[in-house]
Amino acid sequence: MRIKLQQHNRGFTLIELLVYAALLVLIVAAVTTLLFGVLKSHVKARAVRDVIHNTILATDAVSLEIKEATSVYDSTTSSSQLSLETTKNLPVGETSTYVDFFICESRLCIKRESQSPIALTSDSVEIRSLVFQKVVTGSIPSIVMNLRIGSVNPENRSDLEAEIETTSVISFRAY
Repeated sequence: MRIKLQQHNRGFTLIELLVYAALLVLIVAAVTTLLFGVLKSHVKARAVRDVIHNTILATDAVSLEIKEATSVYDSTTSSSQLSLETTKNLPVGETSTYVDFFICESRLCIKRESQSPIALTSDSVEIRSLVFQKVVTGSIPSIVMNLRIGSVNPENRSDLEAEIETTSVISFRAY
């Protein structure tokens, strides 16, 4: 007796193909969502990093100048501008000079006497608030600097928004 074997075409049924396609769509959607989340987190982290970096640079620059200054030049010092008399980086033939800190075009700037202003912060951040206050304890003056820096965000996107507010008290070393 002979047995006849039937050969079946082994292929995918329409149902199997639809199930595989649905699984593929779900996997691609999950991976895409994950990648967009990572990208958004990276953009936010970069905005925060820029704000922190600029805050540190600005605070350090102002602190160094205050520590090296001989006095506050009260005639031009206001709550938003600090003028210091200093013997650091003197022009030729001078025994003292002046240095100013102020906001110029939403950036923190330093201006030495007879020189053009130099921006201390990058164009990726903006100074939202800058307040200087002279405080005298005993005979030693100090400057309280309140600085609020935020990321530049012309499109008002939440993933680009970062802001830091710091308060520093810096005493003069020369006293």
